[in-house]
Amino acid sequence: MGYFDIHGVLPPLITPFSESGSVDFEAFGRNIERMNDTGLCGYLVLGSNGETPYIDEKDKIELVRLCAKKAAPGKLIMAGTGLESTSSTVELTRRAADAGAQCALVLTPSYYHEQMGDDAQIAYFTAVADQSPIPILIYNVTKFTHINISPAAVSRLSQHPNIIGMKDSSGNIAGLIGYMTAGLDPEFNLMVGTASAWYPALCIGVRGAVMALANCCPRECVQVQTLYGEGKYTEALALYKRMFPVNACVTGKLGVPALKHACDCLGFEGGHPKSPLLPLTEEQRGQVEGILHRAQVL
Repeated sequence: MGYFDIHGVLPPLITPFSESGSVDFEAFGRNIERMNDTGLCGYLVLGSNGETPYIDEKDKIELVRLCAKKAAPGKLIMAGTGLESTSSTVELTRRAADAGAQCALVLTPSYYHEQMGDDAQIAYFTAVADQSPIPILIYNVTKFTHINISPAAVSRLSQHPNIIGMKDSSGNIAGLIGYMTAGLDPEFNLMVGTASAWYPALCIGVRGAVMALANCCPRECVQVQTLYGEGKYTEALALYKRMFPVNACVTGKLGVPALKHACDCLGFEGGHPKSPLLPLTEEQRGQVEGILHRAQVL
């Protein structure tokens, strides 16, 4: 399907919702327009930070279509299409491709996690890749799935011509090195999935990232890599450390509602979180704003 060299930062785009829970497509489009000149290399639609499990299929496809329409030329459009069954994943991937996705991020199936060992994961990703009209990447996000796909399985899957990479959201640098030393295909894009691991990941040779923080602080996320690439390691490390508490808040402690509030504070449109996620309390909103001030972005 062709070689994709993913170099740079993609945000897992937030999905603005109205108070009633409907998708605010106009706000979603405006966010992309504002991000187009920030140095991001592309966009992930329908990631975990987009509250994707709460979105129906019709709206998912419209979000992909709108992202492809609003993205500036040259931006990579990645769509999260992983569902629990192979057939459902293949169907959603095909529909996302028709809507403009250039590659698909596919979550490790996990509902029957005790049966989802190496053989099951290899069979699943192979079947999806065989039937997908666009290249796919593995999505390893242990905190949601409680499955950590093994280096041996990833090494085998990396040999498939239509499996071009993996987003590892564990934040575990030792784990990343474990994947790197397992015999990956040289063209396989091993990407970090959290800004908390960004600078250390760059130090071990990772070139691409999908990170929630890039929704509210895209320029800073990009700049860490730019500075590192220029050999300005001290400056890159200092910026990474300055942004670390923001990421810890919006991806860990307070989650998506905090990420959306940070976006509201920093010139983007977060919208409401979708039920059953709760909006932030006033105290929590103050915590987010205080962290943004200390990070010198607000």
